[in-house]
Amino acid sequence: MHRFIPIYAQWIGARVSEIPVRHFMRGSGSSKYGMGRVFKVILDLMVVKFLLSYSQKPIYVFGGLGLLMILGGFFSGGYAIYLKLFKEVSFILTPLPLLSVLLLVLGFLSILMGFLAEILIRTYYESQGKPTYQIKETIP
Repeated sequence: MHRFIPIYAQWIGARVSEIPVRHFMRGSGSSKYGMGRVFKVILDLMVVKFLLSYSQKPIYVFGGLGLLMILGGFFSGGYAIYLKLFKEVSFILTPLPLLSVLLLVLGFLSILMGFLAEILIRTYYESQGKPTYQIKETIP
């Protein structure tokens, strides 16, 4: 995550600038920068984006995923009931009832985890005496 130190510094109000440097050609050996490293950088970038967007409101992530899972559970349950009533397919022959229950339970657990994360974030800021949001300027 060292690549993103300037981003973190700017988030907390520091001014970031660049200093030109002189690069020299490699004396010997070969670069170790390959596709595996690119993958790690992309994952780090995803973490930074996640922290920027959702560190203040984790319920947006967990709640959104939870609602999608609950919606999927209702759709799969509704389709299982449709198959039972109109196509005369037994519940035992399809995995849809199990999928419905699994999605509903995971959805509710995800929403509850979002609530817990929200409480933890608020407790963290309050215990540290940090403001939840930073105000750049106030307009009288």
